[in-house]
Amino acid sequence: MDFLSKIKNRFLAKEEPEHLRRGRLGEQAAKEYLQKKCLKFLVANFRSERGEIDLIFRERSKFQVVSFFIGNATDCLVFVEVKTRSSERWTRPAAAVNARKKRLLSQAAMDYLRLLKDPRVKIRFDIVEVLLADGTVREVRHLPNTFSLSPPYRHG
Repeated sequence: MDFLSKIKNRFLAKEEPEHLRRGRLGEQAAKEYLQKKCLKFLVANFRSERGEIDLIFRERSKFQVVSFFIGNATDCLVFVEVKTRSSERWTRPAAAVNARKKRLLSQAAMDYLRLLKDPRVKIRFDIVEVLLADGTVREVRHLPNTFSLSPPYRHG
């Protein structure tokens, strides 16, 4: 890249908004944290017409059971909402997952399961709180099985 191109890129390129940069940093930290807990990463930022899921993992049971189902009957799909904050002054990050957000996550999860042709697999919804300090990850908190499918949605 020549000198003129470098100058153009530096001054004409739009900088990523801070909230998007923090969100991306939080999602990456959550992904790495859950992978260290032996969850298998499947998808990031799954979008459907009805919602978005930050991260999707598969958790294998510690018990090996022979099954005729797709995958293993003891497998669990884990739908993860990541909440990244630089401060906890007012509330915990997980408190931002209100009834409306749970409904949207439930709808998006159902859309994902339909894409997989509705496998007979357990599902759960986790929240991962990522706390930042001076632009770096200070703490990651995993809150497993935080809520179940919002009514009227059912799976299984």
